[in-house]
Amino acid sequence: MKFSSIFYTITFIFVIATTSIFLAFLWLMDYDKQNYSRELNTKYSVVARATLLHLNELISDEEYENQTKDLDMSKLSNKAKIDEILKNALVLEEISAEIGSSAILLYKKQNYLKISHNDTTLLLKDNDYQPYRYDIIKVIFGLVFFILLVTYVFIIKKIKPLRKLKRQIDKFATGDLNIQNISTGNDEISEVADAFYNAVTQIKNLNHSRQLFLRNIMHELKTPITKGRITAEMIEKNKNQERLIGVFERLESLINEFAAVERATSGLLIETAKPCNIIDIIDEAIDLAMVEKEYVSVHIISDISINADFKLISIAFKNMIDNGLKYSNDKHITISVNENSIKFITQGQKLENDLAYYIEPFTQGSNAKKSFGLGLYIVDNILKSHGLNLEYEYKNGLNIFKFCGLGGESTKKQNSSS
Repeated sequence: MKFSSIFYTITFIFVIATTSIFLAFLWLMDYDKQNYSRELNTKYSVVARATLLHLNELISDEEYENQTKDLDMSKLSNKAKIDEILKNALVLEEISAEIGSSAILLYKKQNYLKISHNDTTLLLKDNDYQPYRYDIIKVIFGLVFFILLVTYVFIIKKIKPLRKLKRQIDKFATGDLNIQNISTGNDEISEVADAFYNAVTQIKNLNHSRQLFLRNIMHELKTPITKGRITAEMIEKNKNQERLIGVFERLESLINEFAAVERATSGLLIETAKPCNIIDIIDEAIDLAMVEKEYVSVHIISDISINADFKLISIAFKNMIDNGLKYSNDKHITISVNENSIKFITQGQKLENDLAYYIEPFTQGSNAKKSFGLGLYIVDNILKSHGLNLEYEYKNGLNIFKFCGLGGESTKKQNSSS
């Protein structure tokens, strides 16, 4: 449980509250016990004073009776019992004065008052005495703790769906739209859960509609492409036929490419990734771009492989080669590979805007005739689906696009160059 978690905060508050109440009850018990002791001492002081005054004949029998009649202190007369108590009792407090002395004794959970005057010793038993009991305070504390505990459990139970909701949100963040509705009632958390579930359901429906629409388009396009390819095969074999067949093959390749790109731009992480050799990816990208290899220079400082969907990552490389050849001054592109990045280097003018401008769909520079505005957008989405990122810098008249983030994905094979 994280320290910033609301569950941790509520638990912390509950522990603090329980500890504070416990300490308050300890203080209350100590304070109440002291009050009880003071009441007993006051009672014994009154009896001791009255008895000593009576023994010194300073007050009459009637006055003595009036002062002690409500205090229920009886005089012991059994000498053996008196000797036993005086010998074994614990002296709690003792006071001496000119007219005599008094002491409070504790013996077998019973309080006694010893009064001494000259050679006379009296022992009075407190018939009302009861040892101090914590029972009532314990019951009150138990009741308060129980109420606090029930309140804590009730609050935790009410906000517990937040954990389930967080797990569903994390699941949604990874691209999984199979979300469960964790709503359990009519409270605010349930309303949020309902709203989230409805939003995800709507997104799921929209994605399904988009996929169905794209599949229908690709299906409808494949039919005329296939017919055109068959017709091209039937005409007289010459250079024009070869070009025409190449065009139809390219169109078919673009349809398949479009399907793969649609999967990448849906925001899902690639699940079919496997180690792919960079040089194999570059060769495939050059083939897809349908360019001669002399227009592309490859410098592999470190021969590495990356975990990727081979078809998708090849499309990203192909788009970078296309863009590089279209916008370079010398119609040439250099691909440089090392352990940390893959660079696509071309001669040309610096981009008019920041890279973020060009990775938006249908964004074009001033030379718009050469692009549909999707190239870098597709590249960026393919890289993101592989946990990589696209960066750009302009240095010494060179446009440098970099695929970064290979550190955790790549595996160094050996140092070589080509």
